[in-house]
Amino acid sequence: MAEPELDQAKKDAFAAKMVGVLNGAILALMTSIGRQTGLFESMAALPPSTSEAIAQAAGLDERYVREWLGAMVTGGIVAYDAFARTYVLPPEHAAVLTRAAGARNMARFMQYIPMLAEVEPDVIQSFRAGGGVPYERYPRFQALMAESSGLRFDHLLLQKVVPLAGLGDALIRGIDVLDIGCGQGHAVNLLARAFPKSRFTGYDFSEAGVAVARAEAEALGNANATFAARDVAALGETEGYDLITAFDVIHDQARPHDVLREVSRALRADGIFLMVDVRASSDLQDNVGHPLGPFLYGMSTMHCMTVSLALGGAGLGTAWGEQKALAMLREAGFGSVDVHRLGPDDPLNNYYVARKRE
Repeated sequence: MAEPELDQAKKDAFAAKMVGVLNGAILALMTSIGRQTGLFESMAALPPSTSEAIAQAAGLDERYVREWLGAMVTGGIVAYDAFARTYVLPPEHAAVLTRAAGARNMARFMQYIPMLAEVEPDVIQSFRAGGGVPYERYPRFQALMAESSGLRFDHLLLQKVVPLAGLGDALIRGIDVLDIGCGQGHAVNLLARAFPKSRFTGYDFSEAGVAVARAEAEALGNANATFAARDVAALGETEGYDLITAFDVIHDQARPHDVLREVSRALRADGIFLMVDVRASSDLQDNVGHPLGPFLYGMSTMHCMTVSLALGGAGLGTAWGEQKALAMLREAGFGSVDVHRLGPDDPLNNYYVARKRE
């Protein structure tokens, strides 16, 4: 069989693209380190400074800081004055990489890269043998998710998300609310503090996450918030809640169809299910050009899909998509579903407001 004739220009362009991928991967790791060590926050508060001054301000070893700065400078993240030997984080870059960015802090996303790399051998084994990687192999995942979602909740939950459900007045008067897959419970505790006459429950399968949620509730004085470790695919509750929420959890579930049916059963007749999940299409071709397409499918391969498959589950994956989400909500008994988006405030997610009645 004759070898195909290569288009040299296309080959060179692709090679250059892959060099960019390689540099980008390293910069993601270095950005994660900058986030976790506080270097970005320290530099944002400093004028152009030497590596010694930056290390002192951050309380870190200068030699490591200097080498890290080399990656930041050559990667175009930090600016360098060769004559003065000083470094500065431009304010436009600080606005994307520090607390000033709020829920859109890109440095926090970079922390997923080293976390996922920890399970690479396990995922490769699953490629060969099937099955999946169990949740216990991700000891950092829940803390990272709590940090990530916590930023979003602090900026958006009360101001933008609660109004979507149209239950603001009811929450003030007092209703029963359940959050499934609550993780460390920050969303529940924010709501409980804001609406003291309503009663809030959070369920998660992680005892460690529930313990953190309880501690935060106690610290905030939220007597109206309770948490329990429960399998949300087997709630066994009927028409007990006016509002049920699920923040970025359905696509991870081993039995998502059962979870949605249980939610439908647990809602009162005029109740609302607020489901927040990844904004994507169920069809791959529609996701070509998605600004976070590779991230979504990579995250799914390395975590969301595989933890579900580890339990013999459906393995929906991160990019299960709007079409499949709507179909599954209908199958679960929801006659009316509205899909909302928050634009630049949260470009990653869809907000589904589902009711049993049409």
